[in-house]
Amino acid sequence: MGPIVLTVRLVLADVRRHKAQAAMLLLAVTVATATMALGLSLRGVSDALYEQTRAATAGPDVVALSGDSGPAVTSALASLADAPEVIAHHGPYRIVYAELTTRDSISSPVVVQGFAETPGAVNRPLVTSGRWVRSGGTVLERGFATALGVGVGDRVTVAGRSYPVVGIAVTAATSIYPWAAQIGPGGGPSDYSGLAWMTRSDARTLASSHDLPVTSALDLKLRDPAATEAFLDAHRASTVTNFRSWRFTAEQDMVILRDSQPILVVGSWLLGFLAVTGVAALAAGRAVEQTRRAGLLKAVGATPGLIATVLLTEYLALALAGDALGLVIARLTVPIIASPTASRIGDAAGPGGATVAAATVLAVAVGVLSTLRPTLRAMRTATVTALTATAHQPRHRPWLTALSALLPTPLLLGLRLTARRPGRAVLQACSTATTVIAIVALLTLYAQPERGYGLGGSSALPNLRDVHDRRLLLAITVLLIALAVVNTITLTWTTAMEARANMAIARALGATPGQISAGLSVAQLLPGLPGAVIGVPLGVGLLSLFSAGNPAEPPSSWLIGAVLATLLATAALTALPARLAARLPVAQTLNAETA
Repeated sequence: MGPIVLTVRLVLADVRRHKAQAAMLLLAVTVATATMALGLSLRGVSDALYEQTRAATAGPDVVALSGDSGPAVTSALASLADAPEVIAHHGPYRIVYAELTTRDSISSPVVVQGFAETPGAVNRPLVTSGRWVRSGGTVLERGFATALGVGVGDRVTVAGRSYPVVGIAVTAATSIYPWAAQIGPGGGPSDYSGLAWMTRSDARTLASSHDLPVTSALDLKLRDPAATEAFLDAHRASTVTNFRSWRFTAEQDMVILRDSQPILVVGSWLLGFLAVTGVAALAAGRAVEQTRRAGLLKAVGATPGLIATVLLTEYLALALAGDALGLVIARLTVPIIASPTASRIGDAAGPGGATVAAATVLAVAVGVLSTLRPTLRAMRTATVTALTATAHQPRHRPWLTALSALLPTPLLLGLRLTARRPGRAVLQACSTATTVIAIVALLTLYAQPERGYGLGGSSALPNLRDVHDRRLLLAITVLLIALAVVNTITLTWTTAMEARANMAIARALGATPGQISAGLSVAQLLPGLPGAVIGVPLGVGLLSLFSAGNPAEPPSSWLIGAVLATLLATAALTALPARLAARLPVAQTLNAETA
């Protein structure tokens, strides 16, 4: 039998014997790599959706905007179309600033663009539902219509006049909702606005009958889109107030995802860290078993290299399987994450080569860091010692024994278990701290004031960026809590199995099953307490790195509640495995240990 076949057979046999542990590693790596792949893919997917929308709608290379209207402005804009770099244009056309109200009394600023009933060669909005503009009707930009909850056939009121919605369309000439205005009246800053189209005559009538602010715009198609910046530099001295290049519009699309990428990337680090702590606890619990297994392999002539390969291959194979599954999940979910509005169309490509490489490195790191120490220990242990390996016997210190005798039995047992396994205590503290970091960051985000897109900053239309960020952070927090739950149960059960002989002796000396169960829970709560306390400032500080200005701090009661809830959840989660371990028969346990 060759070494490869032997390795595969040994790995498969070990996976079958430890199905729950294999499933935990697979789940942890899948979640971490999927989250990282999503975070690293956002920019590329956003750019791809913009490019596909631009191609489908004949998007302009440059939009020239003036803060005013009138013959002089129209003439200045029209002169840009005569530049030798320009091969096609659309306009000049008017932009009317108004207020739109739906049947449900939801109000929002809107910019109305006056277009011809037959689209031209540049800036041809793609109708995704209904039909293009006709006299007396309006077409709404799809992202805006989705936020309003309006469809074809509904009626909306613009500046006090009712219009039927005859169509829904997308365009690449403006940024995604809610940045359709581009500039405000007079060339100043603009409010969050949606986009609507009307016929030229309807837009002119709307502006004149209600004395609404009007600006002008011109769409340009250049001979060489790559030379857009040079064209802008050559014409910045004109009377036109502003230019918007296609590159600027593509960058603006990413504004709504500004915080999403760091949330996902940092979340993947936290998830990966939790995965390492959980799998490391499992590997530590199997240290004696792995050492004995290595001794058996050495006894039959296996080399140290083969032993290391066998011990590491299982974890690496599961980690790579989790990596592949995580990348598939990222591919399926990235269109939803990368396009929180409906303003763009197209198919989102999957994670790129660099993203796949980064996710794979994370998966391999989880597998290697989790099992490297037990593997090295097993390789370095002599064959005879490995075959007779038993649990480590701690040194007894009389003064410490006399001091601990004054403590209540559950606290005494918990302290002794914690002191004998300091590495395990550190893992539990880190797991708790990581979970509290995510919970506190989520509470801090929810403590920020909500600023909607409605008139006057009302919350009639929610802020899409805030909603998107909160949903992402909530999803990351739920995943972290789920992994922390598994880690806590695993750590408790592993500690109980390793200490079953000591617990049996304690019961033989008079300890009750309830005291044993409480002692095992205390062993998890003792390191969990400092971990929870440390997690609070780290969580607040983590979110402040991505917040603009002076973020609002959550109430102290929320933070204290998060710490208490985490500790209570830890106690509840440790109760069941601790209870089961405490009820193992004393005689059977002692006989097994002395056999």
